[in-house]
Amino acid sequence: MKIPPFHLAIPVSDLHKARKFYRDILGCGEGRSSDHWVDFNFFGHQLVIHYKPPSETEKAHTNPVDGKNVPVPHFGVVLEWDVFQEFSKLLKSRDIDFVIEPYIRFEGEVGEQATMFFKDPSGNALEFKAFKDPDQLFAS
Repeated sequence: MKIPPFHLAIPVSDLHKARKFYRDILGCGEGRSSDHWVDFNFFGHQLVIHYKPPSETEKAHTNPVDGKNVPVPHFGVVLEWDVFQEFSKLLKSRDIDFVIEPYIRFEGEVGEQATMFFKDPSGNALEFKAFKDPDQLFAS
């Protein structure tokens, strides 16, 4: 089954810093843009950053998961296991300040997964994860 790409638009308080982060740090290809927004190829999906004044951003919120404070809201992509490992090494080499360092959840159990959280320069939280067995993405 081919999964259709999603479209997600997020606010950023500094278009230049966010553009550099998504393009140069995460390696997302840049598409169309204007003075107030930029399209990116976010792992095959369409991510659009839109300028929003810093005074209009909301206070961050978290929920406890595995004894860690998971930022809400957050977004990201489920990667292949090996791709996740290489991507997390790349992010570490680029001095990403992780909210939650890469780690393994449910190790040896159904739904075993690698996950990590970090924020973009505007405070938008991202989670990248990978499942040891991709068929267990929705396992309970």
